[in-house]
Amino acid sequence: MAPITNEQELQKTEFRWAMIVTGAVTVLFAVIGISSFVMALHPPSHVESIDPATVSQSKEFAESNLGTSVDPDGAVTVRIIATQFAFVPRCIPVPQGKPVTIRVTSPDVIHGFLIAGTNANTMVVPGYVAEVRTVFGTAGDHLMPCHEFCGLGHSEMWALVRVVPQAQWQTDADGKARCDISR
Repeated sequence: MAPITNEQELQKTEFRWAMIVTGAVTVLFAVIGISSFVMALHPPSHVESIDPATVSQSKEFAESNLGTSVDPDGAVTVRIIATQFAFVPRCIPVPQGKPVTIRVTSPDVIHGFLIAGTNANTMVVPGYVAEVRTVFGTAGDHLMPCHEFCGLGHSEMWALVRVVPQAQWQTDADGKARCDISR
C-alpha cells in the first residue's frame, strides 16, 4: 500500500503545480487583456489627432501658417506637412541656441524624419500630429530626410533645416522666418 500513497501524493503535487501554472497564465492573460482595453481608451502620453483628409484646411496646418513662426512670447514653432514625396516647406529656418518646437502631420501615408546632427527624430503618422522639441547648437544647413519608406519617390523626400546664428536671426512683421534662397 505504501507505493499507492506515494503515487497519490505525487499526483496531488503535480495537480497543485498545474493549478499554480494555470493561475499564473490566467493572471498574465487578464493583465494583458485589461491593459490593452484601457490603453485603447486612454493612449499613453500626449496624443493629438487631426483629420488627414482636411489637414491643409485646418487652421494650424494651412499653407499660410506653415514654416517657422515666432510667437510674441519668443517661442519658436515650426509647422510642416509631410506628404508624398515632399516636406512642405522644403527649407526651414530656425534660430541657433533657442528651443524650437517642430509640429508635423501627414495627409497620406506614414513618413518620418531625422535632422542630421541633432536629437530630432520621429515618425509622422496620418491622423496624428508629431511634436519634437530641440535646440540647434550648430549653425549651418542640416539635411532632414524622410526615414520611413513612403513609396517610389521616397528617396527624393527631404528638407533643409537652416540653423541661423542669433546675430543674423530675423522675422518679418508677422513673426515668420524665411530661408534666404541666395545662400
